[in-house]
Amino acid sequence: MKTAGFERLGEKRMSEAGGRAEDAVGVGPAPATPWVFASPHSGTHLPSDMRAAAGLSRRSLRSAEDALVDRLIEGAEVRGVALLRGLVSRAYLDLNRDPAELDPLLVDGVEDELVSPRVAAGYGIVPRLTGDGRPLYARRLSQAEVKARIAAHHAPYHAKLAKLMQSARAAHGRAVLIDWHSMPAARGRDAPQVVIGDRHGETCSPALTRRLQTLFEAEGWRVALNVPYAGGWSTIRWGRPNEGLEALQIELDRSLYLDPATLRPGPGWARCKAGVERVIAALLSG
Repeated sequence: MKTAGFERLGEKRMSEAGGRAEDAVGVGPAPATPWVFASPHSGTHLPSDMRAAAGLSRRSLRSAEDALVDRLIEGAEVRGVALLRGLVSRAYLDLNRDPAELDPLLVDGVEDELVSPRVAAGYGIVPRLTGDGRPLYARRLSQAEVKARIAAHHAPYHAKLAKLMQSARAAHGRAVLIDWHSMPAARGRDAPQVVIGDRHGETCSPALTRRLQTLFEAEGWRVALNVPYAGGWSTIRWGRPNEGLEALQIELDRSLYLDPATLRPGPGWARCKAGVERVIAALLSG
């Protein structure tokens, strides 16, 4: 299962029996609701072919991950939500990037024209830096190596996401993707604890954005829209409201639930998980 780079949460038993998650594409009943939840950055698997720079700690390698976000939202499955989470670590491959976002400072033979701000910062589809700013490699990567990673992990993940979205729309007339993420701890008294990204109103109905903002604020959390996170590749790709496909991204402040030293549940875990579950329940019932 880890070789596929993702896992449908309800398919864990199949994985343990030796199946591959991508084998399930096109198989199974129609989604019970129009909702699809995804957590592309919660994976921890570091394949052996990564060959990261010597001396990097496990904590540094995992510093860009959205640790435990998949566990915060896993209760949505019993409400009929289709859930998809990444398995591969973001340090190895970013499942929420355009496959064309190659870093010329890391990958041989890549032109340095039209580099996106994300790539320039070191966070292309194959990151050059850890989340805490350390170089991930003491070598350059070949284009063949990067393409192999994309084929083994990125392509199957997005094939599954496409199947879930298309099946939900076929069954319910619309499909709504919520891409769940986490962000570094808020700095300052007025810093947001939740950021909702809808690409400035382009990828979903304004009513959905307003509804989510209201629900998170009812939990006592400070909410911002689109700044500094307006939504990544999955949000852009699936946010087509005129085609019955909506998408938005949610970023949660890690200090609400995570122990940064251990990447395990912190003191606020129970409260945060309960709050997220209330938001999800109210969103679906509405």
